[in-house]
Parts: sequence; C-alpha cells; structure tokens
Amino acid sequence: MKKFNFRLQAVLDMRQKELEKKQQEMASIVKMLNKQIEELEWIDAQKLQVLTSLENICSSAVLDLTTISSSNGYLQKLGHQAINQNRVIENTKNIMKMKQLEINEAYKKVKVLEKLKEKQEEEYYRIYEEKMSKEIDDIATSRYKAG
Repeated sequence: MKKFNFRLQAVLDMRQKELEKKQQEMASIVKMLNKQIEELEWIDAQKLQVLTSLENICSSAVLDLTTISSSNGYLQKLGHQAINQNRVIENTKNIMKMKQLEINEAYKKVKVLEKLKEKQEEEYYRIYEEKMSKEIDDIATSRYKAG
C-alpha cells in the first residue's frame, strides 16, 4: 500500500507541474494579449490625432493638398493596421480559450488524484487503527488471563 502511495504521489506531483506549466503559458498569452490591445489603442490614438490635424488644416485659410493627401494615405494605412490588429487579437483570444480548456482538464486530473490519495490515506489510517485496537485487546486479554 505504501509503495502505491509513493507512485500516486509521483503522478500527482507530475500532474501538478503540468498544471503549473499550463498556467504559466496562459499568463504569457494574457500578457501578449494585453500588449496587442495596447497596440490597437495606440493605432486608434494615432488615427484620432491625424483626424484632428486634418480638421485643423481644413479649417485654415490656406489648404495644403500635399499634407491632406499624405494624411489620408496614413489614415488608410492605420485603418488596415487596426483591422489586422483586431484579427491578431481575436486569434489570441481563441488560443487563450483553448489554453483555458487545457488548464481546466489538468486541474480536474489533479483534483481526482488528490481525492484518491486522500481516500488511500484514510484507508491506511483506518487499517492502522484496527491493528492498534486488536493489539490493545490482545494485551488486555493476555493480562486478564495471566491475572
């Protein structure tokens, strides 16, 4: 029984390390997602800044067509970057969902092994107490017979 407990503990340790590894992977995915969201926010801020400068140019007395044209081209470029960044964010969210499923599965495996170990320990202590009780009964019986 003890040999099996050592094996169970080794498997439990392995599963816990696997769970920790998956949790670390999830943390790196979340960190990457946060960076991607920050980049999208930067793109949006840049678009707003260009639009504000275009409004200022259009409201001025003299129109600079070269600046308007280049600003318009830059806005289109930022728009494409925003679309691509949204795709990247969606892909990362999908990866994160898959990783969460893996973590949940690994967590379930750890919990099952912990319950099994707990039951085995309870059984071990129950058997141990039965043996001790029998020994005490034997000692008491032998003293009664001897006296």
